[in-house]
Amino acid sequence: MILIVDDDLAIRTSLALLLKKEGFSVKGASSPEDTFEVLKNEIPELILLDLNFSIETSGDEGMQLLQRIHKYNPKIPVILITGWGTIDLAVKGMKEGARDFITKPWQNEYLLQSINTILNLANQAPQSANRRKLEQKFHFENIVGEDPKLLQILETVGRVSSTDAPVLITGESGTGKELIAEAIHTNSKRKTKPFVKVNLGGISSTLFESELFGHVRGAFTDAKTDRAGRFEMAHKGTIFLDEIGELDLSSQVKLLRVLQERTFEPLGSSKSRTVDVRIICATNRNLEEMVAQGTFREDLFYRINLITVKLPALRERPGDIPILAEFFMNNLKVIYERPTLQLSPTALKWLKTLTLQGNIRQLKNIVERTVLLAGDDVLEAEDFKRNMNSDFLPAFKSSLPEVGTITLEEMEYQMIIRAMEFHQQKISKVARALGITRFALYRRLEKYGISYESEN
Repeated sequence: MILIVDDDLAIRTSLALLLKKEGFSVKGASSPEDTFEVLKNEIPELILLDLNFSIETSGDEGMQLLQRIHKYNPKIPVILITGWGTIDLAVKGMKEGARDFITKPWQNEYLLQSINTILNLANQAPQSANRRKLEQKFHFENIVGEDPKLLQILETVGRVSSTDAPVLITGESGTGKELIAEAIHTNSKRKTKPFVKVNLGGISSTLFESELFGHVRGAFTDAKTDRAGRFEMAHKGTIFLDEIGELDLSSQVKLLRVLQERTFEPLGSSKSRTVDVRIICATNRNLEEMVAQGTFREDLFYRINLITVKLPALRERPGDIPILAEFFMNNLKVIYERPTLQLSPTALKWLKTLTLQGNIRQLKNIVERTVLLAGDDVLEAEDFKRNMNSDFLPAFKSSLPEVGTITLEEMEYQMIIRAMEFHQQKISKVARALGITRFALYRRLEKYGISYESEN
């Protein structure tokens, strides 16, 4: 049973008709007193609570009722219904235990999607993670490892994949966030539809709208034809927003709008388009700290992290290092047509001791580089050690400033300035020298106020 709490009979009736049509049993309540009369006799599967369900529009009465419900039975999921102008209040409600918030006027499809997602998650009990059992139920072929931390993550991924819950994947660079996002899509009901990846760290704020929402012919000087944006390309499928912590505040507002309303307008168009996508985001930054610092919107943070998956660093699961190294080695046998390639036991043991700040990506690079540089097909620990000297002790180490004398941002600024001078402001060459995309370089040039000449 779903309980609808709203003083407006028309809203209760409208929601009840929608939910009954979908097979739900429904009850209504017009006041806090009516709500607890229902709760005394029956525990609903979910409550839809309008924050402004009285003459007052402050939302205080709704917040107090939410607190009372959560105190009475914290296991009852609550979805808040609110106007766009009171989203700050909805965010406060999320802190008080609400599971989601829907803005008025709501879209029936999105409301049902949210209800089904929350009910599905509530009905799926976590199970003990076992790689063999997980492989029988889900597709995790590209994710390598048997560490208990990883298996617990895969169990969570398996449970949430079948829902449309927004997922936030966090973890250090190189821990496999994109692979987890792909696994969620592959095991979802949307698996036959598009999986669109967007690296937000590589899109400048000036190109954000065009890249994500598309543009129409004539929207700007070089817009000679209509162009579909990433959201339109991902319609009915999944969109993976990587490096979401890199978005500036103005872009965050635009993104929140489409996540909230499921509509967008291509650049240069006044016609809204509806989109049905599942949202998966990833970042290596601490979004909670960014929220506290005012550099990441709190309402966007709560919109994207109904489920959070935190990936452990590779040094936190050292037992998987030999397994991953063998996996990479087997791939290299095929790529380089060297079927007798293998890792010695001493090499595997030595690799297991590394901290690997770059995680899985760094391990893969180390194995491949050592294969290319070593003469023999049996790689020993010494082969890796010779390679590691250049990997961990670069020639410029002595020129680095002392710890504490300069911030990371100041160092980045100075390196960009030096690269721009050295390559005479040729953006492509500067980006290549710094190991980033041109879009990522443009973002940093804007961030630091560094002037540059556009490439033709």
